[in-house]
Amino acid sequence: MSDTRSASDMHETDSGPTRAAIILPAEGGPQPRSSEARLAEAVELARSIGLEVAHTAVVPLRAPRPATLLGEGQVATLGEAIAANDIALAIVDAPLSPVQQRNLERDWRCKVIDRTGLILDIFGERARTREGALQVELAHLQYQRSRLVRSWTHLGRQRGGFGFLGGPGETQLEADRRIIGDRIARLNEEVEEVRRTRGLHREARRRADHPVVALVGYTNAGKSTLFNALTGAGVYAQDQLFATLDPTLRGLRLPSGREAILSDTVGFISALPTELVASFRATLEEVAEADVILHVRDISHPDSQAQRADVATVLETMVKEGTLDAGWERRTIEVLNKIDLIGGAGHVEARPGAVAISALTGEGLPILLDAIDARLSEGMVTVGYDIPASDGAELAWLYRHGEVVERRDKDDAVHVIVRLAPEDHARFERQVKRLARDSCPSVGGAGQG
Repeated sequence: MSDTRSASDMHETDSGPTRAAIILPAEGGPQPRSSEARLAEAVELARSIGLEVAHTAVVPLRAPRPATLLGEGQVATLGEAIAANDIALAIVDAPLSPVQQRNLERDWRCKVIDRTGLILDIFGERARTREGALQVELAHLQYQRSRLVRSWTHLGRQRGGFGFLGGPGETQLEADRRIIGDRIARLNEEVEEVRRTRGLHREARRRADHPVVALVGYTNAGKSTLFNALTGAGVYAQDQLFATLDPTLRGLRLPSGREAILSDTVGFISALPTELVASFRATLEEVAEADVILHVRDISHPDSQAQRADVATVLETMVKEGTLDAGWERRTIEVLNKIDLIGGAGHVEARPGAVAISALTGEGLPILLDAIDARLSEGMVTVGYDIPASDGAELAWLYRHGEVVERRDKDDAVHVIVRLAPEDHARFERQVKRLARDSCPSVGGAGQG
């Protein structure tokens, strides 16, 4: 039977870390990323779960072979290198069919996984919460179900059984598919429950009138470092791919005094497995419900532009699935992070709607907070009120839900001019009818950005 252990199961043996080879099939023609950059990312993915990368190779892919993906001569040459370097795990940075995977394992005499398998293993090792573990297990099972054919050498066996175990003559493969199918069905129910719970939490936040700001971006763009810098949270942040997977929410105080909720989400990556996009839908809905989206980019990375396109591709996939509105770009602020690695903000080309920062040093963070405030203020109405000096609760409510742009303390009242979201303005008007409108020309006027 083939070795069915995951890469993360194999990352360390009695003699030390598992020795791995990274093989990048490179198609001809112009590509958004160079082969060197793609290979470097694959190496970092492997090292992130403790594998020792002992051999790398970029292999030209002219005509994919149905049986092995690579040509016969390429397979033989790579097999010699794998044997010479004592490789236990070969990672092909491309999609492999179950047949291709099985044939390469036979020819190379080691375990073989593809890019999807590697990313799934990383996600499995990094998930910390029950929600993350559920979603990763679901993605793993959906991926493995299509690959059961490679896991068994006894597919011809048949077994009898009671009704609940499958009828007489059921093959081992059919039984395994049924077991996995049943587990997937149960996991889907649990993930749906997570989705409902998250929906209830979002509804509670809406009732509390706290806008939501969501971080998205390519993996290792610095989202968690920025999250910590803005909120003072202690979210795990390391210079590695997929350092954190589980969504985290914290309060965020803006310069206007308005309170918001900041949400850190899973990082994206090129060729993100479809199984993961589907399984993490409950998590990605945090992005769909956000009032402002911060697209964090590593502006120091040579492939920053290609990474930007990869994030947009995932978000557009959510649009097609109906989980994200088509106007998400209007709610997005591009955050050009890691300017400390390129000499500061002066070395960043100005882009409309973008803010250059260093989450590590704090440079540019005040400008970013002002930009978030301004984006949340779009469409708000500016009104004036005279609030009795004895009524501190109503004044506190305005400070908590709006942006007080002017305040004058009188003998028996406090005059404030405040910007409120339309729904908050309407609610305040309904609840506090006894307040007299000021004669300020902006009372009830159009919103000011």
